[in-house]
Amino acid sequence: MTSGPVVVQVLDGENAIAKYRDVMGATDPKKAADATIRKVHALSIGENSVHGSDASDTAAQEIAQFFSGNEIVG
Repeated sequence: MTSGPVVVQVLDGENAIAKYRDVMGATDPKKAADATIRKVHALSIGENSVHGSDASDTAAQEIAQFFSGNEIVG
């Protein structure tokens, strides 16, 4: 799943998932909007340089893979 260093973060706020998905851009970098993370940095659909959860339930599961409850502040 990774080919280099990884930075893991938890974003929180109103519509955080939708807003971050806009910043990431389409999964296919060829279809991603200009200046999105995937348009600028992705090599292909399989090497798309960034991941973001698609829903709150998914986010909770993914956050739990990387962080214990007391590591999330805010």
